[in-house]
Amino acid sequence: MHFDPPLQAATLIKRYKRFLADVITPDGRELTLHCANTGAMTGCATPGDTVWYSASDNPKRKYAHSWELTETPQGHWICVNTLRANQLVREALEADAVPELSSYSKLTAEVKYGTENSRIDLMLQADNRSDCYIEVKSVTLLQQGCGFFPDAVTLRGQKHLRELQAMAEQGQRAVLFFAVLHSGIESVSPAHHIDPRYAALLTQVQQSGVEVMCYGAKLSAEGIRLSERLPLANRQFVG
Repeated sequence: MHFDPPLQAATLIKRYKRFLADVITPDGRELTLHCANTGAMTGCATPGDTVWYSASDNPKRKYAHSWELTETPQGHWICVNTLRANQLVREALEADAVPELSSYSKLTAEVKYGTENSRIDLMLQADNRSDCYIEVKSVTLLQQGCGFFPDAVTLRGQKHLRELQAMAEQGQRAVLFFAVLHSGIESVSPAHHIDPRYAALLTQVQQSGVEVMCYGAKLSAEGIRLSERLPLANRQFVG
């Protein structure tokens, strides 16, 4: 994924109302950016961080600029636009860059499925193979040297795990795909300390046949691409 036109840099003043952030540009202008991330964004939105934002020429948009990346003083790059995770995984699948999910002939997005009124992020199909249901999650929370998911209690995420488990139990292939969009994260763990129900469900669905894949990403102001597979851990946060 290449950013075209190129992203522009600014300094974060504050994020507020979940969807908005104020920044100041190098020439002293103050802008309000749209923030597509509804999560807690812990460690991703510290005032003073460098923010990289995109611009839209859509006249119907109230806020023409979107917060894409954070660059921290520690040198970490973080993609805070959660909409990018699905796009990145789809690009990687179309480029046959995820060996575990290769050899499918058809890819479809946002397919209705399940009993809880859900839509699967991506579905892979091929002749003489079970359908493959892929739920994509963005991981950006770095704590104590590990990436944790989720960063807030997620009833929606719990529902997605139940739906994946049902697919696996019906003989379909079900995959939870963690797109790790923080350059400092080298392993992923369920966040027992944030959403213990989600962590317990994750163990349960794995035992039912749901596959969990974690992939890191190369991030810069020029673009993002998925890179190497990362390990799934089971770390306990020590508060």
